[in-house]
Amino acid sequence: MRRVSPALFIVPLLLVAPAGAETASQVFQQVSPSVVVVLTYNADGKATELGSGVKLPDGSVATNCHVLKDGTTYRVRYRGKVYPASLDKTDWNRDVCSLRVPGLPAPPVVLGSTKTLQVGAPVYAIGTPEGLQRTLSEGIVSSLRPVRGGSYIQTTAAISPGSSGGGLFDDHGRLLGLTSFFISKGQQLNFALPVEWIEALPQHVTPRVASGTSEVEWINRAVALDSRKDWQGLQALAEQRVKVQPNSAIAWFALGEADDDLGQYAQAIDAERQALQIDPQLAQAWNDLGIAYDDAGQYAQAIEAIRQALQINQQDAKAWYNLGSAYDDTGQHVQAIDAYRRALQINPRFAEAWYNLGGAYHHAGQYAQAIEAFLQALKINPKLAKAWYNLGIAYGEAGQYAQAIDAERQALQINPKDADDWNNLGSSYIGAGQYAQAIAACRQALRINLQDAMAWNCLGAAYVHAGQYAQAIAGERYALRINPQLAEAWTNLGVAYNNAGQHAQAIDAFRQALQINPQDAYA
Repeated sequence: MRRVSPALFIVPLLLVAPAGAETASQVFQQVSPSVVVVLTYNADGKATELGSGVKLPDGSVATNCHVLKDGTTYRVRYRGKVYPASLDKTDWNRDVCSLRVPGLPAPPVVLGSTKTLQVGAPVYAIGTPEGLQRTLSEGIVSSLRPVRGGSYIQTTAAISPGSSGGGLFDDHGRLLGLTSFFISKGQQLNFALPVEWIEALPQHVTPRVASGTSEVEWINRAVALDSRKDWQGLQALAEQRVKVQPNSAIAWFALGEADDDLGQYAQAIDAERQALQIDPQLAQAWNDLGIAYDDAGQYAQAIEAIRQALQINQQDAKAWYNLGSAYDDTGQHVQAIDAYRRALQINPRFAEAWYNLGGAYHHAGQYAQAIEAFLQALKINPKLAKAWYNLGIAYGEAGQYAQAIDAERQALQINPKDADDWNNLGSSYIGAGQYAQAIAACRQALRINLQDAMAWNCLGAAYVHAGQYAQAIAGERYALRINPQLAEAWTNLGVAYNNAGQHAQAIDAFRQALQINPQDAYA
């Protein structure tokens, strides 16, 4: 399952900008005066580190501890002037420190929150990369990983050397965290520590720790493995961590995530339950426990776990999405529709939620609504081949064959080797009465996969409609050699025999279809 009330029509929320949202230029003008350059000097007075910092409401400047680690004296540069600074509070375990800077005239930032932050939200990183004071980079939240008190943010907003300790802001100019870490060999893999860790600093002072042993260094390694989808590496790292720190809820959570992605669902369930014993308010662990239950086919438990996540945070669009998937897996399509729409109220640009909403509408037989949902998904991500594929099916079910053909062709432009797309294109051509094109499309599916029973059935059906009954009989018999339980092929075989005047064989074929599917009205 990596897979709002029900309504007859989908409101096109995508075209509406969030209320009060500001442009990148407006955000920069609002918050850049609060971002400073942090300079670190050793005992010999030599500069050892250059980073960024953010002026806080209490008058101090927040930055990353690693910017300060080799220093004995510190300064802050702001608008061409240099101000002496001193260490204030230090949480070396989380890499969050603050400096006292008497007389610094920078205005303080407004603190935001990562607790309701959504993947896809626009964010702005402002820092001093390569010593260039107050540089803006724009991006979105690409992933959120739970940590104590908030979420560790992965973003496409570029972070470079010198950006460490700078601010990551939302589109209202509120501080979301400190930009701190990037993977140089990856594309757009940039990370920020949550603003909640800055707020907790007065109550969470920790001494220096040995290199490689801090909480944030472990998280950095874990997110790097996660970003590469190196589940075996993440599993090994998390297993090592829980042996050393068995009370680390985040380590158990990461272990559960890795176990689930490796298909080890029972272990994933156990690991997420361990995380929740330590921290029952870790909403993402409830969410991932639900995913593991769903992947294990334990749908009632999946629904209950995800509902626990939503009791903690009702603004979690991903949890509503996963709840919809669990309901869909149990055939509760009305409830699935409700859950997907709740996800989309929170995050209207959640393409996968629009796609799954389309699937739920399709399962419920509401083809017009399914079409609209798939179209919304494709507005966000035109390269979502599976949305084009299912849009074509929905158009076909609604009898709109020309549109179905166009949709399947779009899917094939993205993935021309997909036999299912060719098969559906053939079915759409049959519906449109274009039998020669249908035969060609079904044959293309068989070139890709000669053992595709549905493609042989498609070819047989196209031949039936084209009046080529001998070829139709041969095609359907190939389909039934591969899948003797394909009722549709028995029905089409019966039609072909009947039209060829072989009535006894037709009766036998129709009886076979009815044994498999007694509700087959065509047989």
